[in-house]
Amino acid sequence: MTTQVIVLNGGSSSGKTALARALQTVLPEPWLAFGIDDFVDSMPPALQESDAGLEVTADGTVSVGADFTRLEAAWRAGLAATVRAGARVVVDDVFLGGPHSQERWRDTLAGLDVLWVGVRCEAAVAAARESARGDRVHGMAEKQAELVHRGVVYDIEVDTTRTGSLDCARTIAAAVCTGSGRGV
Repeated sequence: MTTQVIVLNGGSSSGKTALARALQTVLPEPWLAFGIDDFVDSMPPALQESDAGLEVTADGTVSVGADFTRLEAAWRAGLAATVRAGARVVVDDVFLGGPHSQERWRDTLAGLDVLWVGVRCEAAVAAARESARGDRVHGMAEKQAELVHRGVVYDIEVDTTRTGSLDCARTIAAAVCTGSGRGV
């Protein structure tokens, strides 16, 4: 197994976090899991609802400011350093900038073996999950369901609409164990 990083990209409520946990269960070696939600939760509250940090409008549109962008770059670099120090890492992210978001990760993870995974979920199903969660602005899941995948290149894609996290994790684990990732 040469894959060092698994990057999961999908819209809000697509099942990325549950998938990351399932991957930790099925992969033969220990993997750390870090998500964009962890990063957002670590930000000062003043940046969680600010044009300099992260803004989520009433309709679920998400925009990020200069402070968010700077801190997110530091977070990505920290995760890459963790991998370079010998840990294997699953990242769950939302590529709001599509291929530009992927390119930032590619630059940060240069020289590491990365498996790029698209996590798809039908917009209506993601929206229902979003409503059930109660911790998201209504509309985020539907807006992001396709947007985050436009222009992004994956090694493998899974669809959590009707397939459970564990089955999707097994599909990804098979790709990791056979080394089918293209890397950076």
